[in-house]
This record gives sequence, C-alpha cells and structure tokens, in this order.
Amino acid sequence: MNEARSVSPEPLAGRNFPSAQQEATLTPPPPGRPQPGSSYELAFTDRDFLLREELRPVRMQLELLKPELIQQEHGIEATVVIFGSARIAEPAVARQRLAEAEAALGAAADRAEAEAALQRARQGLAMSAYYEEARRFAALATTASRTLAQPIVVVTGGGPGIMEAGNRGAAEAGGPSIGLSIVLPHEEAPNPYITPALSFRFHYFALRKMHFLMRSIALVCLPGGFGTLDELFEVLTLQQTGKVRRRPILLVGRSFWQRLIDFDWLVETGMISAKDLALFHFVETAEEAWAQIEAHYGLAAAGDPVRA
Repeated sequence: MNEARSVSPEPLAGRNFPSAQQEATLTPPPPGRPQPGSSYELAFTDRDFLLREELRPVRMQLELLKPELIQQEHGIEATVVIFGSARIAEPAVARQRLAEAEAALGAAADRAEAEAALQRARQGLAMSAYYEEARRFAALATTASRTLAQPIVVVTGGGPGIMEAGNRGAAEAGGPSIGLSIVLPHEEAPNPYITPALSFRFHYFALRKMHFLMRSIALVCLPGGFGTLDELFEVLTLQQTGKVRRRPILLVGRSFWQRLIDFDWLVETGMISAKDLALFHFVETAEEAWAQIEAHYGLAAAGDPVRA
C-alpha cells in the first residue's frame, strides 16, 4: 500500500506565468543560440533597443511613471516646491570666498580684476542670506506639517545652492525631501541632503516640470537665474490661463524681484491684467512664507490634511 504524500496546497493567487524579473535574470542561451545584445534579447532588457529614437514615447512614459510610483509607495500626496539659484552659497562658504578675495587684492597684478572679484564676493555674501531663508523655510514646513494628517514634503531641483538649502532644512528637521535632478552637460551630483529613495534623475525637462507641479500645494521662489525664471513663469502662465488650480506662489525678497521684473510696467503696457498681480505674493522671511500657506489652506485653524 502506497503511503499518502503530504502536498502543500497551491495558493489561489499564485502566479500563472514567470515574472519579468525572473525571466530577465535567466542564464544566457546555450552555445549556438543568439547571445544577449542581439535581437534575441528580451525587449525590456535590451538597452540599445530602449534608446532608439522611435522609443521616445516609451521613455517619456517611464520618466512619468517611475517617480509617480515611488512617491505613491512613500505615501507622498502633497509637496511644497522650493526654487532658486544653484549659485547662492551658504554663509560660511560665502564668508570664506570674501576673505580670499580680500587677501588676493593686495597681491593682485591686475587690480581692476581683483576689485571686481572682491565686489562679486561681497555680493555673494549678501545673497547667502537667501540660502538661510530657504533652509529655515524647509525646516519650518517639515516640522509644522507633522500636525497634518497628510504631511507636506519639500521638493527641490536636487542641485546645489538654494536647492541644497531646501533639502538640508528638511533633513535637519528630521523629515524626508525630494530632489528632481536633470541631466546637464556640466552636471553636479545631487546634493547629499535629499532622501536617497526620493532622489530622481530626468532626461526630459517636460516630465520633470510635471513632477514639480503634480503634488505641489505651493511654490516658494528665491532669487535665481534663467532656470528659476523658467519655472516661475511657467507656473504663473498655467495659473493665469486656468490650466492648473490656484496655489500660493511666493517670491522671497521683494527688492530682488521688483528690480528684476517690472510687473507694474507689464500692467501699464497691457501685457497682463492688474488682477494677474494677485497670482503671486512677496514675502521676506521663512515665517511669512509659511504663514501665507497656512492662510491659503486654513491649516492653522483646521489642521486638516492637504490634498494636492
């Protein structure tokens, strides 16, 4: 009489087919068969195939999906975006640069050039105050949002300067932060304060821009150059035309922004309407910026979760 063998029951939800991960890690085909790198290779492991010009729509979809799925996995639904120059140094570095420029002036062969360098260093020290404001704002937002059912996560462009300050402030407050880096000809590494699992790298500017806005409940813009202006005016245009919902757009440093952009002249010449000036607000400090966000969403009174 044969003994009955104990067999584990099959799970109802078991896989019917091997996973793509399993098949991608199989050993290469035996001798005499096509080798990896040829047309025989699985399409989703064939790098040359994925980089073909015709596959651009697929690559764009992947750049949309990867950050989206990872942020979903981390429960991120609301972000506050910090824009600003990559060239603004932290105060300690700015002071060191000024000291070096002062020392170089005395021994300079070309005094005019040395004096120009000294002036740039002095201006750099003055601008470094914005690094501290970005750092303090990120820490304040990270700490304050812990009282919400849905915390607000700081997101930056992932680089140095103001971007570093934003990620640094969030890290120092013990919270996560996101970095959306972009491949550039003279790219710098992502700053070290980004939460590693939330450090993303983009090829397509358009997809990066979407991720800046998809979850954002506010944008805080500190002084910056072309990149900062690009992001700022895109958001202003989207809100002006009703393509996105209204959210606070906060320009930190009235004197900088009003000298850079004559908004009143745009109204006087009919390029924008007077009501368009309500699309943004000037603030001077981290506390003012956060107060604007609290007022817009009623956070201080209600403490309700913020949904982007």
